Amino acid sequence: MGGAFLYGAPAPGLVDVPPGAVQVSPLIPGSQDLAAIDVSMDEGVVLAPAGTLERDHVLAQALRVLRPGGSLMAFAPKDKGGGRLKKSLEGFGCEVSETARRHHRFCRVVRPATLIGIAAAIASGAPRVVPALGVWSQPGVFSWDRVDPGSARLKELLPPLAGRGADLGCGVGILAHAVLASAQVTSLTCVDVDRRAADCARRNLDDPRAEVVWADVRRVALSDLDFVVMNPPFHDGGAEDRALGVAFVGAAAGRLRKGGVCWLVANRHLPYEAPLAAGFASAEVRADAGGYKVIEARK
Repeated sequence: MGGAFLYGAPAPGLVDVPPGAVQVSPLIPGSQDLAAIDVSMDEGVVLAPAGTLERDHVLAQALRVLRPGGSLMAFAPKDKGGGRLKKSLEGFGCEVSETARRHHRFCRVVRPATLIGIAAAIASGAPRVVPALGVWSQPGVFSWDRVDPGSARLKELLPPLAGRGADLGCGVGILAHAVLASAQVTSLTCVDVDRRAADCARRNLDDPRAEVVWADVRRVALSDLDFVVMNPPFHDGGAEDRALGVAFVGAAAGRLRKGGVCWLVANRHLPYEAPLAAGFASAEVRADAGGYKVIEARK
C-alpha cells in the first residue's frame, strides 16, 4: 500500500511530481499498466488525454487505485481537454480545486470514500472489438474506431511481400494483416510505442509468423530486413512534428538489407523526399491521390 504514480510526461517545471512516482502511461515503453494496479496508492499525477472516452477512462482508473483520502492532480492544456477536467472529476463525485497557468488547467482532488460512475467510465474506455473494423481496439489508440485513410490507401496498393519484414508503427495490426496474406512472408515484427495498440495487435494477428513489440521504433533492435511497411506518425502529443515521420524514414532505412524495400504512405504535404534520398537508392511515388502519396523506396 502507498506510493505514487505518474501518467504522462509533463513539461519540466509544470507540476510537482512525487519522488519515486511509478510511470503508468501506455505511451512510454516499460511503464506499468494503470489498469493492472490493484493496490491503494497515496498520490497520483495525470496529464490527461484530450479524447473524452480515453480521458474519463484514465481519470476513473486513477481514482480507482487511490486510497480514500489520497490526492490526485489532473491537468491538461486548455485547448486539449483541460477545460473539461473539472466537470469529469465532479461527475465522479469529487470536490475539485481548479487553477490555471501556462495555458493549462490544473484540478486537484482528494479521493472521496464513495465514487460515482467509475465502472462505467472504465468500461467505456476499455479494449473491445470494434464492429466497423472487426478487430480489437481501444479509445486512445490512433484511429481506434476506423481505418485511417492513409493506411487504407497503402493496403490497396501493397504487392505481395516476401521474407523477413517489419510494420513500424503497427497500430492494432490493420496493415500487418494485409502483409501476412502473402505466404512468402516468413516473419513480421510489428512495432508500436502504444502499449494498448500492441496489446490489441497481439489479439488481432493470430499468425505464428507475427511478433508484436511494444517499443519506440527509433530504438528497436532490427536489422537486415527484406521489407518494411509503415504509415509514419507526424503528430506528437497532438502537435504536428514532422521530425517524427523523418525519424521513421531513417529507422526503416537503417533496418533494411541492401536491396530491401520500404512501402510507406504519407500526407502529400509532408517533406520526406530529402530523408528518402539520403537513406535509399531509389524512391518512387506509386500513387498520389486524396491527399496521400504512396511511396516505394529501395535500399
